[in-house]
Amino acid sequence: MRKAPLKTLAVHFFLLLLPFLSNKGLAQEISPPKIQVIGLLQDLENEFNIKFSFADANLEDIQINRPETNELEASIAFIMAQTPLEIEKLSDRYYSVVLKKTISICGMVLDNFENNTIPGATVRVLDSETAMVTNMDGTFTLDEVPRRAVIQISHLGFKPYFIPAEKLINKTPCTVITLALSYQELEEVVVYKFLTNGLAKFSDGSIQMNTAQFGILPGLIEPDILQSAQSLPGIKSVDETVSDINIRGGTNDQNLILWDGIKMYQSGHFFGLISAFNPYLTDKITVIKNGTSSIYGDGVSGVMDLRTKNEIQSTIYGGAGFNLISGDVYGQIPLAENLAVQFSGRRSVTDFLETPTYTTFSEKAFQDSDVLTDNDFYFYDFTGKLLYDINPYHKVRLSLIHINNDLDNFTFSPDGNGDTESSLDQINVSFGGSLESEWTDNFYTQANVYYTQYRLTAFSITESASRQLYQNNLVKESGAKLNTNYRLTPSLQWTNGYQFTETGIENITRINLPFFESSVKGVIRSHSLYSELRFETEDNSLFAQFGGRLNYIGNINTFEKVLIEPRLSISYEFARNFKVEALGEFKSQYTNQVIDLEQNFLGLERRRWTLADGNVLPIVQSKQGSLGLNYDENRLYVGIEAFYKNVTGINVYTQGFQNQNQFDGEIGEYLVKGVEFLVNKKTNDYSAWFSYAYNDNKYTFNTLVPPNFPNNLELEHSFTLAGNYMYNDLKIGVGFNYRSGKPYTRPDFGNPIDTTIFPNEINYETPNSSSLPEYFRADASATYDFNLSQTVRASVGASILNFTNRKNILNTYYRLDENDEIETIQRISLGVTPNASFRIRF
Repeated sequence: MRKAPLKTLAVHFFLLLLPFLSNKGLAQEISPPKIQVIGLLQDLENEFNIKFSFADANLEDIQINRPETNELEASIAFIMAQTPLEIEKLSDRYYSVVLKKTISICGMVLDNFENNTIPGATVRVLDSETAMVTNMDGTFTLDEVPRRAVIQISHLGFKPYFIPAEKLINKTPCTVITLALSYQELEEVVVYKFLTNGLAKFSDGSIQMNTAQFGILPGLIEPDILQSAQSLPGIKSVDETVSDINIRGGTNDQNLILWDGIKMYQSGHFFGLISAFNPYLTDKITVIKNGTSSIYGDGVSGVMDLRTKNEIQSTIYGGAGFNLISGDVYGQIPLAENLAVQFSGRRSVTDFLETPTYTTFSEKAFQDSDVLTDNDFYFYDFTGKLLYDINPYHKVRLSLIHINNDLDNFTFSPDGNGDTESSLDQINVSFGGSLESEWTDNFYTQANVYYTQYRLTAFSITESASRQLYQNNLVKESGAKLNTNYRLTPSLQWTNGYQFTETGIENITRINLPFFESSVKGVIRSHSLYSELRFETEDNSLFAQFGGRLNYIGNINTFEKVLIEPRLSISYEFARNFKVEALGEFKSQYTNQVIDLEQNFLGLERRRWTLADGNVLPIVQSKQGSLGLNYDENRLYVGIEAFYKNVTGINVYTQGFQNQNQFDGEIGEYLVKGVEFLVNKKTNDYSAWFSYAYNDNKYTFNTLVPPNFPNNLELEHSFTLAGNYMYNDLKIGVGFNYRSGKPYTRPDFGNPIDTTIFPNEINYETPNSSSLPEYFRADASATYDFNLSQTVRASVGASILNFTNRKNILNTYYRLDENDEIETIQRISLGVTPNASFRIRF
């Protein structure tokens, strides 16, 4: 079902004028407050010793003025005249109260960009011969409409809109309807809106972020897509990056990130400190932690589905802005009534302007206390999209994204020896197309194709060019998908589809002294069939989604495997304002990132994508179940969810070990059990929230000693206390984050070095038997919006990350130096990080 449309500017203007109109005598009296009709019926029951029979769900949202009469029959007549209720006398004492079978409806039809009225739009009552067109002011009125009817509103050049007649019950002002909404949004039923504007939870357990409506979050002056996701319980970044996200204790490569249906193998700039996706053309982001729809494959830990704006607007719109790291521009240009192009571009200023923000970012990304460095680093990204509507029922979309990070570095030692020249290039180029077709009012299809290429190239020359190292990681993937959606009844829809993916990955390492060369290539093809039934009652009290995928996965000349993956999502309102939800899923993936801890290249972790081979790197599989309870009333939301997740087929190489297990290559699993809690209170002026997450995350590697020990990503306790305040055009956000320190392994200081082998090695204690100190960070941000002209809106913003300047240790590991002495390496968090921005939009 579609979300309710926004109120028009005219309605806002009218509401703002009310106080002034009343002062001029246009409102001589103050209307008495309305009361719940249920309460009025209960009063009549007590007063006249009678009983009304009714369903609470039908009456709970109906309000009425108190009748000015003390007579029963007159009161009943008043209720029937002022509400959509029929009251029938069953006996001297008993009455039945039901909703009327027919209603009167009205509405005003606008376009969804400039809010212009749409005269001549067709308003049709489905499954009947009743129809009319809107007036010159875009309004319409219909009487004697069946209560359970569905209204279709259509106009040439706009997407047909479907809405239950009950949502248009005649009232003042009439309901505003904006055309050009997506067909798919019919099924999105918002359950809770929390934390900040534009963030909502849906019946299927997914969470959606709408960037156009997004408010402010602590530390953010722009709606960074991946950073915003970390405000949700269970989603964190252990190493304090934006793009390296850990969902319920999983590694980043276990997340499926889609951009316009294209799988992305790169999601960050500045080594993960900045999101690579422009938020201003991104329409919505769907985040799924469990209960994933069967339309999604891959991503055993979670899904982040990013969708750019998908509708053609009649006029140009766009914007531009800059902050202390980069500048960007975006827009959409209509070329014809049914043709438009979108574009966005961003480039960093880091290679020609050093700002306080860049300095702090650099200290974190390139921290190394032994050498001096001269870095030439920059990044950029751009996107393009062609929107072509063949007609209102068939639409073609073509999308392109290019992401680039480029680092040239010269590292020199104070004594002039051991100079190193290094470069690192990270490029992602992806494009795809889709055809969306609405064949009937109840049958919809979408066909997608895409191609994506990711390349990571590292090159270094050391010791006066005598030693050269070249590394290359190349991913090429193409895919096709056909999705069908058939609405069997107003409450039941059936989704089916087929997905094909071919993924090729190549890893090359070449060293000249001593000579070494390695080249590993692999290709996997997967075929998937999926099906899903989705049911939701008309009052949204019960939601159920059952589905599954049948996957055939084959690595050419290596292995073949067939997997069945059931999916489940159920929510039920068992009492007023209380909902219980149960989610479950089986998932799998055949791509992983091997973490290459090359110690002499700037101290950076370089992650290489690799393919499963059925042996050293098996297919990773997960099973997850969760049970949650939610309460929502008077804009107070309280939610608690317990979950159980087991992931098998993981390899030590993919987990980032920095101890005695670093090079073992063993295969094992991890099991994480946890609880997530969130309480959020919202008003028109502020939103305050507190969240807590508990995780018990343990590895099992049967061939290691001991076989069971804490996961590298275990954060046993995580707390967030935050809030934002809005006063007119000023927005302020402040937040505090605390979490347990992650596990690490210390040397056995009783016998620290094993000198019986060559080269010598460090003797370690039991894996992950120690914990880093607790992590704490406080962030703040503020933005202010103002008009530059009637058509141009501007905003300024400022933020500070870690304004207490706490030194958090993100990671600790050990290595032997040239004298075979143990060296302690610590990765430190961001210090005080200021940022500022200026933006315009039109």
